[in-house]
Amino acid sequence: MEIKLKKPVLDFNEGFARENKKLCKEQGVYVLDLMASPGAGKTSLILATIEELRSRYRIAVIEGDIASDVDAVKIKATGTPAIQINTGGACHLEAAMIARALKELDLEQLDLIIIENVGNLVCPTEFNLGEDAKAMILSVPEGHDKPLKYPGVFQVSQAVVLSKVDTLPYFDFVVNEFKKTVEQLNPHAVIFSLSVKTGKNVSAWTQWLSDQIEEKKLCNS
Repeated sequence: MEIKLKKPVLDFNEGFARENKKLCKEQGVYVLDLMASPGAGKTSLILATIEELRSRYRIAVIEGDIASDVDAVKIKATGTPAIQINTGGACHLEAAMIARALKELDLEQLDLIIIENVGNLVCPTEFNLGEDAKAMILSVPEGHDKPLKYPGVFQVSQAVVLSKVDTLPYFDFVVNEFKKTVEQLNPHAVIFSLSVKTGKNVSAWTQWLSDQIEEKKLCNS
């Protein structure tokens, strides 16, 4: 006998996601769900984003990890509010977890919340957190064939970041093939090729994010 649990679980999640989205809309807070494999550079990109945008926007971060608070400590060291969520083994964040985290933040004093999802290219794609957009990071060392192996995460992302491009000379990564595959999977995704280490094209990413924040403000005004 097959017990179908997926739909009830996702329906339960959607209820919290709708409430999260409504709450953040009322407060005028833009929410980004950032996904990637472990080691792709999520925290490094978040730190670079904070550095470039902190003079214009009030930012907070919700950190999702199976265990530890290593990344949250790094975020807090910049003076940025950070809420740690430890899933205890779950491979993704869920909207109910985000709802609890939002209660710990002063939303009236924020413009942007970045959610660093658990390192995984599969599970986070299924769960709506109430975000305004999903973005994902793929690092050069992971290989240009990852969109073929994990199409779902590329299909749900409004932005796709190719990170660690400073390592391109050392890996057999074909950028054109990668971009071609992403465009076939998701013609509407914006693709950024950047290096946090060198700073290359980080400003293009933060400008896109700034444009999204401003667009939401206009829609709410």
